[in-house]
Amino acid sequence: MKEIFLRSPEPVEGCLSDKRASTGSALRFLVSMFVLAVLCASSTHQPVQAQAWQCRAPQKLSRPNLVLPPRGEIRRTTVDGYILALSWSREYCKSLGPRASGRLQCNGKIGDFGFILHGLWPEARGPNYPRWCRTVGVLPRAVIRRNICMTPDVQLLQHEWAKHGSCMARKPETYFGAARLMYNAIEFPDMDRLSRRGVNAGTLAEAFADINEGLPANAVRVKTNRRGWLREMRICLGKNFMPRRCPSFVKGAAAKSEVRIWRGR
Repeated sequence: MKEIFLRSPEPVEGCLSDKRASTGSALRFLVSMFVLAVLCASSTHQPVQAQAWQCRAPQKLSRPNLVLPPRGEIRRTTVDGYILALSWSREYCKSLGPRASGRLQCNGKIGDFGFILHGLWPEARGPNYPRWCRTVGVLPRAVIRRNICMTPDVQLLQHEWAKHGSCMARKPETYFGAARLMYNAIEFPDMDRLSRRGVNAGTLAEAFADINEGLPANAVRVKTNRRGWLREMRICLGKNFMPRRCPSFVKGAAAKSEVRIWRGR
């Protein structure tokens, strides 16, 4: 187990490489320093991807479509915490059916995915979270390439930057750098084993807590579809990026409800 969450102030602009993010003491240093800095766009280091087995960014990546704030949905409420949303890729790809073959996340051409990062979302004191805080441009290809093994969907990267990142940082490098540090620091339980023995939502949250020092089970929410298949794990964080008990408005499956885990085979 490793301690993954540290007391840190909120992000501001600057410049720092995330090269040291793979070890315990270096991670503690980097997370605390990162929140005072923006990642250098020129850094060439590629961090180890936590759940992207053998992932390699393709030589050619499409450009995303520009995403503009929908009319009436702009909300600039004060940030009171964050959610790290981790999608179970195998269930998502199963739900797409034949359409999965056209998705980088699902077609196996760039890697085999378990949990991917859906997004790092700012939260408010209540359910009215900040969103679409300003209009942002199309993501540079370098940013897409750096993060495609974490979030293997070009348009999703653009959407997350426009809807959530615009409320957290002035540059996409800052937003995705923070998300990448959090994602890469997480240890994941053996999902194959859990899928075979059967679990409920409370047991699954405890499995994440047991393997990650400093992460209590009450900071984890489990999201399932209508038939009880795992869709997503959400980790609740305070303004200092430390885990916190999930507020009541952050919903999830009831602790005793059965969770089915699709292994993808």
